[in-house]
Amino acid sequence: MVRTNPLRMRWGDPAYLLALGFGTGLSPKAPGTVASAVAALIYWAALGSLSLAIQGAIIGFGFVLGVVAITRIERESASHDHGSIVWDEFIGVWIALLAAGPAPLEIIAGFALFRLFDIWKPWPVSWADKHVSGGLGVMLDDVLAGILSAATLLVLNQAGLGTLLT
Repeated sequence: MVRTNPLRMRWGDPAYLLALGFGTGLSPKAPGTVASAVAALIYWAALGSLSLAIQGAIIGFGFVLGVVAITRIERESASHDHGSIVWDEFIGVWIALLAAGPAPLEIIAGFALFRLFDIWKPWPVSWADKHVSGGLGVMLDDVLAGILSAATLLVLNQAGLGTLLT
């Protein structure tokens, strides 16, 4: 993430509305964490009750829209992975929460694991962050962090530790 002067929100432009996470990316402190928390709340309130197939379709469509929107904004602003661009956090959190149950503590655990992997950037997250450019690169490292988070939740559940969260 590059922290430069903030992008100006263009409320009438769907690309900016999406890429800046409906305004969450404009948070003066920790915009990625704010966006991730809002994404987790949206998942808990709406997405989590949908079938896995519909969730996957929404996430896939959101990923494609994100790549297109972020690529355009990066081109216009001449910056890469600007700190205000947070749609990637939404998609990453939603992927992480695919493995969570409906219990609030499971949602919180998925959120926390996603933030851990997104900030820490273990391989392959770090590889994508360094080697894939443009909107795809911005989105891909968070997708991978979401996959690692979901896998971790699944392992915890298989080990019987998930029952501690319900």
